Amino acid sequence: MRSKWLMIILVLSLAINAGVLATTGYHYYHNASRAPSGPCPVSPGDAHLYQSIGLSNLQLSKMEPLARKFHGRLAELGASMEEKKRILIDLLHKENDFTRTENLRKEMAAIQDEIQREVIAHVMESKKILDPKQQERFFNLMRQSMTRAQSS
Repeated sequence: MRSKWLMIILVLSLAINAGVLATTGYHYYHNASRAPSGPCPVSPGDAHLYQSIGLSNLQLSKMEPLARKFHGRLAELGASMEEKKRILIDLLHKENDFTRTENLRKEMAAIQDEIQREVIAHVMESKKILDPKQQERFFNLMRQSMTRAQSS
């Protein structure tokens, strides 16, 4: 009788462990296969997105230099922001100078504002290249991208 209970407990434990392992595997697979957050809607390296918007060769020839310029500018601003972050951490760690910290915060806010202005200007310039149907698709993709970013 005792060995029968031991066998039942062993089988039950094995079933629970298998369930936990299967659930963990499922969640890992589900999260790993999830699409990454949306790429930049006008990235020249994203042929799939261009195909989904349906750009003509003429439109592509206008969009690609615009995108290169935009991404170059964002890279510059991003590098500047990263440097300011490094300085801020050092400043907060080593000093208690409120004035310098506040000035640095304002510089960082100005860079963030510039990034936002660049993005808005880029979207407006890109919109000029697209026909009305493509614009609708473009903004739907942007909405989807923002929704995914907010839920992450």
